Amino acid sequence: MDLITAILLGIIQGITEFLPISSSGHLEIAKTILGDKSLPKESLLMTLILHGATALSTIVVFRKDIYEILSDLFKFKKNESFYFSLKILLSMIPAVFVGLFFEDLITKFFHQNILLVGLMLLFTAGLLYLANRAKATSKKIDFKNAFWIGVIQAIAILPGISRSGATIALGVLLGIDKNKAARFSFLMVIPLIFGSMAKSILEIDLHNTELDILSLSIGFISAFITGILACKWMIEWVKNSKLWYFSFYCLFVGLAAILYSVL
Repeated sequence: MDLITAILLGIIQGITEFLPISSSGHLEIAKTILGDKSLPKESLLMTLILHGATALSTIVVFRKDIYEILSDLFKFKKNESFYFSLKILLSMIPAVFVGLFFEDLITKFFHQNILLVGLMLLFTAGLLYLANRAKATSKKIDFKNAFWIGVIQAIAILPGISRSGATIALGVLLGIDKNKAARFSFLMVIPLIFGSMAKSILEIDLHNTELDILSLSIGFISAFITGILACKWMIEWVKNSKLWYFSFYCLFVGLAAILYSVL
């Protein structure tokens, strides 16, 4: 992969990870347009590295929240931060299950499957539209809601379903306060992404896989920088209840992707 492609993919990942428009879907579309010839495992590795960069940008933006949560967790205080951590762990179970038992199937999806991306973008568009019409509440996340948000996060492994969009939208549809839903959505993915990265890196067959360290590094840096900016912007956007903008965007891109794949 050339460096320009790596930079562009990093920027796309950094912007789209925190906007509810599916970063993985946009990456697959971009790889097709840019003529990326990577094998499925190499393509998935680049996707994971870029997601790792935006996970790191999430840590930077929410560093105070994360420090508070971890401090209380290691002090074994049964307070709000302690129970929040348990909810994060609970939300990870569905995605871990899917990752462990359906890894080969997931890998095949990350090889420029534009028709699937288009269909899943339509699904994202519908979720965002419904969430935008939901009434604002001040409800907090309980353990039951944390599990169901985890289920939608597992489904959002499919390219084209926005992970942040799906989890925030479901949270809002469950009656959770939008700010709390966004905060939970951005924090819940951090351990999953780093876990997936570690697993993939450990399983790489260095003899049969082209490991382009320079391209991976350049992509990581560009995704990290743009991710910080996009994360801060998305938090403000959720507060202002403008999710329907992204709903129509996903609808347009989804239909365009389906038309492209059919023709």
